[in-house]
Amino acid sequence: MDQTTADALVQAVRDVARAEILPRFRALGADDIDVKSHAEDLVTVADRAAEVALTDRVLNLIPDAAVVGEEAVADDPAILQRLHSDGTVVVIDPIDGTWNYAAGLAMFGVILAVRQGGRTVMGLLYDAILDDWQIAIEGQGAWLIRAHGSRTPLNTRATRSRETETGYLPVHMFEGAARRALSSASLDYGRTNSLRCSLHEYRMLASGKVDWVLSAQSKPWDHLAGQLIVTEAGGACGTLSGGPYDPTDGNTPLLAASSLVRLDTLRAELNGAIGT
Repeated sequence: MDQTTADALVQAVRDVARAEILPRFRALGADDIDVKSHAEDLVTVADRAAEVALTDRVLNLIPDAAVVGEEAVADDPAILQRLHSDGTVVVIDPIDGTWNYAAGLAMFGVILAVRQGGRTVMGLLYDAILDDWQIAIEGQGAWLIRAHGSRTPLNTRATRSRETETGYLPVHMFEGAARRALSSASLDYGRTNSLRCSLHEYRMLASGKVDWVLSAQSKPWDHLAGQLIVTEAGGACGTLSGGPYDPTDGNTPLLAASSLVRLDTLRAELNGAIGT
């Protein structure tokens, strides 16, 4: 992924956010919000309009790219198979944190990942409210870039004791015995909570503000970009089970941590709690 194309993709995301997302924030009517798989899985007119506009911009920049957008997949799940391509695949979450967006909470953004040869080579986590972004290009580190152009390198923080750690643990997204076990296990850590927004959870981990993130699901538009950014910032990511991550399988719990050592020990702790 060359820098010129990466910069153009960032600008496309910024332009689409200004045109399609921000004008509708805190201005949605009841008819502008729909339910997908369950009552808290929402999609808005802004999600749909932003994905269409961003897809057009991506294809203008990279005409031979395959695009995988969250809302397009909701309409046609076969689109997910594009992720098996060895060519360029651009993965879009037009609004990550849609529940927050629809509720008027300013904790949402746009996620974009670029894959080539089956690897994620660029990740972007864009905060539409602050107009800043975390970005990583494979092998070049991870950076926070602000609207005025300043660049700050990102680094995960040093491993700490469990009693002082902060982790993101969405207990409500697990079921049955696993939910009860993880709820109990959460008491062993300094603080656990959930932001309802993968984008901001990964941003907090990559910038050294928290220690780990557990996700109940593995939708590619939620995770591919953040995983690359966390890894380039010195952290480590994988499945909770330790098995391979297939981005076309959206139901595999994922784990990201401040270091590879902490990923391995945390995986053992959480699997021990669940009994797997």
